[in-house]
Amino acid sequence: MSLVRKFMTVGGATLGSRIFGFARETLMAAALGTGPMADVFYAAFRFPNLFRRLFAEGAFNAAFVPLFSKEIEANGTEGAKRFSEEVFGVLFSVLFLLTIVMELSMPLLVRFIIAPGFADDPEKFGITISMAAVMFPYLMCMSLTAMMSGMLNSLHHFFAAAVAPIFLNVVMIGALFYALYTGADPLATAWYLSWGVLAAGVLQLAVVYFGVLHAGMSIGLRFPRFTPNVKRLLILAVPAAITGGITQINQLVGQAIASAQDGAIAALQYADRIYQLPLGVVGIAVGVVLLPELSRALKGGNLREAGNLQNRSIEFVLFLTIPAAFALWVLSDEIIRVLYERGAFHAQNTAIVGSILAIYGIGLPAFVLIKALQPGFYAREDTKTPMRFSVVAVAVNCGLALTLFPRLGAPGIAAAEATAGWISTILLFVTLLRRGHLVWEWALMRRTALLIVSAAVMGGVLYYLRNIFEASLASGASLLTKIGALGLLIAVSMIVYFAVAFLIGGADLGMIRRNLKRKAAVKPDAPTDA
Repeated sequence: MSLVRKFMTVGGATLGSRIFGFARETLMAAALGTGPMADVFYAAFRFPNLFRRLFAEGAFNAAFVPLFSKEIEANGTEGAKRFSEEVFGVLFSVLFLLTIVMELSMPLLVRFIIAPGFADDPEKFGITISMAAVMFPYLMCMSLTAMMSGMLNSLHHFFAAAVAPIFLNVVMIGALFYALYTGADPLATAWYLSWGVLAAGVLQLAVVYFGVLHAGMSIGLRFPRFTPNVKRLLILAVPAAITGGITQINQLVGQAIASAQDGAIAALQYADRIYQLPLGVVGIAVGVVLLPELSRALKGGNLREAGNLQNRSIEFVLFLTIPAAFALWVLSDEIIRVLYERGAFHAQNTAIVGSILAIYGIGLPAFVLIKALQPGFYAREDTKTPMRFSVVAVAVNCGLALTLFPRLGAPGIAAAEATAGWISTILLFVTLLRRGHLVWEWALMRRTALLIVSAAVMGGVLYYLRNIFEASLASGASLLTKIGALGLLIAVSMIVYFAVAFLIGGADLGMIRRNLKRKAAVKPDAPTDA
């Protein structure tokens, strides 16, 4: 299977998850708007979500996959099974103890980390503590899910791991439908969602467990022992956990600052959901597929193939995210109006969330490029360098967020996150280039510049058409009219972008062939098609 087809497999499943996520957020907006219970739920959910990124996705996609792949090559399936059971025993024990400590510490965590601004409101403060306590065990389920997902990705079984997140959205949509059907008040709705998160975690774990069994592996629970392999994993995983959770860390910082303003947390969350669509479909797909592919090439000594894989991934990312960034900037208000503006979500909310989304659009290519660049370090078992860059990005984010929030409100926090994302991207890119792990291609740089020109032309056309369709996209228009007008604008923008890109040379059939063609096995250091 070619690189892009693997991207499409993971991206397609992720797209399904994101579509369900949109449906969930639309129902959330209708049921809770940007009111106090929306703030409470998102604040409580952010904490287990942060630790999920720190201990699960970041750590195991970065550390577990290369070691598991190496174990398969060195000792076969039995060796990989033994290694996974050793890791599972340690991981389960650590997560169990962590969950107990966090549950007991939840009042202090909410007061000083999760939502310091809630401390002056006893009702919001108390409910946030209770909901965070209910949802925190989701971390344990998702960390074990991430480990098994890493196994599946290493075994080239991508679908089960990619489709598992859909179950979180399906369960939460069910909870919201029940709340709206029964006319539940915002507090009861938030509680339905909290218990739904926990139930979804169990379901997701079950899905990937059966996926591992279907792939011909099984995992038994061993007494936790710090074997050499487990110690090596921990050495790699700790910095990788910090790096992999950089976006969540920045968002937690932003949430803590935003908790001082009513509705700001929910506004950031609603905008985050929109830009997570291209980030998830492209960025996560690239990151998930590229890491085992790079690890395989490097373990086989195919350095040129590794460099080619890295560049083709960057090319794929830029081809899709540059136009998405322009579209989010131009159509931010219209997208928010169509998706959210109903029920408790009003026109004033649209203006705020739309401005946040436009700023996130600027940072979108950076957020996705990070996913394409980090595997270049992780596949070489270097997790410390990206961690150092993440520390720099967090420091920049904190400084800018504290500076901009008093002046701009929630959009200032989005601007801080976007700036931190670009700084992290530049540091990763330059370092890979200086080390010789990334091959400089003038042709790729030229195509990138032409893609920016193509996207700018598309943006100009969108801006012109948006004014023509202003009445059809206004708050007073019917939902079907707004959906039709927005859909037409998106369709026209895609035609314009692709037409201009192929016309001026930003994209060509050779690029498509390079990305779709399956690479034959390459001898170590043999030249490859660049």
